[in-house]
Amino acid sequence: MIELRPFELLGGANHGWLNARHHFSFAEYYDPKRMDWGQLRVWNDDEIAPNTGFPRHPHRDMEIITYVREGAITHQDNLGNEGRTEAGDVQVMSAGNGIVHSEYNMESETTKIFQIWIQPTEFNAPPAWGAKPFPKGERAGAFVTLASGDPANSEALHIRADARLSAATLKAGQQAEYRLGDKRKAYLVAASGVITVNGVQAKARDGIAVSHEEVLYFSAMEDSEIILVDVA
Repeated sequence: MIELRPFELLGGANHGWLNARHHFSFAEYYDPKRMDWGQLRVWNDDEIAPNTGFPRHPHRDMEIITYVREGAITHQDNLGNEGRTEAGDVQVMSAGNGIVHSEYNMESETTKIFQIWIQPTEFNAPPAWGAKPFPKGERAGAFVTLASGDPANSEALHIRADARLSAATLKAGQQAEYRLGDKRKAYLVAASGVITVNGVQAKARDGIAVSHEEVLYFSAMEDSEIILVDVA
């Protein structure tokens, strides 16, 4: 089953400094049919104005992944972690038994991110944060795992969840595949370009919810960048 969720039909709100679209119920947007997708709870498409951002606030027992599409985001937290994550790179925060953090766009341009929340398999654990660059050239034409709960994926950022976040860049006319398995679910968004997934066409920032599909076959109509979350 593949369900297309067009970008223009997503919930959201424009707060001036933040223009947000929500793939799932979040904040003041509520849709009982879009509460989660397996263990995936939040996928927000955020545009953050220059020199603004999310002030210090708490979280607990959630795996929060930030994928930067354009610009950069600067993280600070009460553990003493601080880092700047640039376009194409990823940061992961395991909120655990409690963390207080801020996320600011300190750039002169609008920063665009995907903010992804996944329910953990381990609760009340010590909080943690990490970031890692993933040059786009390494995932040209194929999916590369960026964050994973599988210890065997030692090159990926670790998350406390039965989940995996992968990304791929495809040139126009290029194809790729992703082996999901019919017992798992996936949610994916093209950060840019136009793609087809098992014959379903989607433009940039549309959501695609997948279940009961053993293999996903991708084709790029334009140069495209694809972000995919694989969950139980």
